[in-house]
Amino acid sequence: MRILYFGRPHGTSGHRMAALRRLGHQVTLIDAHNIIPANWVTIRWRWLTGGFGMVEVIRRRAIRAIGDATFDLAWIDHGELVSAGLVRDLKARIPFVLCYNIDDPFGGRDVMLWREFFKALPLYDLLVVVRPANVGEAKQRGAKRVMRVYMSADEVAHAPRQLTELQYREWRSEVLFVGTAFPERGPFLARLVELGVPLTIYGNRYRRLREWALLKPHWRAAAASADDRYAMAIIAAKVCLGLLSKGNRDLHTTRSMEIPSLGSLLCAQQTSEHSALYREDEEAVFWSSPEECAEKCFALLADESRRQAIAAAGHQRYLQNPWQNMLVVQAILDEAAQASAATSNQLLSTFVPTDGERAG
Repeated sequence: MRILYFGRPHGTSGHRMAALRRLGHQVTLIDAHNIIPANWVTIRWRWLTGGFGMVEVIRRRAIRAIGDATFDLAWIDHGELVSAGLVRDLKARIPFVLCYNIDDPFGGRDVMLWREFFKALPLYDLLVVVRPANVGEAKQRGAKRVMRVYMSADEVAHAPRQLTELQYREWRSEVLFVGTAFPERGPFLARLVELGVPLTIYGNRYRRLREWALLKPHWRAAAASADDRYAMAIIAAKVCLGLLSKGNRDLHTTRSMEIPSLGSLLCAQQTSEHSALYREDEEAVFWSSPEECAEKCFALLADESRRQAIAAAGHQRYLQNPWQNMLVVQAILDEAAQASAATSNQLLSTFVPTDGERAG
């Protein structure tokens, strides 16, 4: 299938694009963030106004870049810089236009950032979300068809690997958290420090937290955002924390899949979705307070054989769950084919691979 991919070439968006290519599709990338200048002024403007004035520039340049090329499907990833006008232009050229959004535009955080997304929402042939609450919320705002999936890990970026002794010494840690600082994470991590948990933190924006003075000795400046560095940090840690985003109403995150995918031990907040993904204390460890988290971390650090057993069982359960990128993007394409077949647009269904083609 010829797919126009409108998203970032790195991060989880890049992983989804790579998964589409591994499935054998011809993917052409347009990155809106490369169309407009990337500096603190434009980034700030985008967050405050939803890209007012930018989205029209993006629309014109994107259509110019597409030219006379033909595609079977357009995959919009995220969609905050894609205007309703651009979606209309795409639908005039491409039989099916879907949007995958890993964020929570409906939760009330960053309201202006999603201004254009909400205008374009009723035009998409399929909207894919990762939170159950988003399904009804999207339909209330006019979405025609909504599919919910879990967040996923990548078969390549998050594959287990053997570290060299030098890499292990550079990245090893006792209890690790990799992630951006959110207001609710400061008090939680600070409480772990107060309780004596040997914590290591990688991520951005920690200097803004009120708890920075307490967290600073535990924060490492080395960037763990690149795929290889992130994987090494996770693999070299004895216990990996899975914190949620309160603003995004998370019941699981990409860490919930990536940590077991890499073969490490997930120690995460107790939620209904985490309990559905892994058996507690057998395939992952859950907690409901910083005190309980600290208690469980100390017990795990004192018992290497138990850590290894839970990590191994968690990895096997992750492999049994259907939340790997290639499976997820194929499920989305299958849903698109069904939606296409249910309408007058029969074109897309002719490009769905057979079981034999997928296996090859």
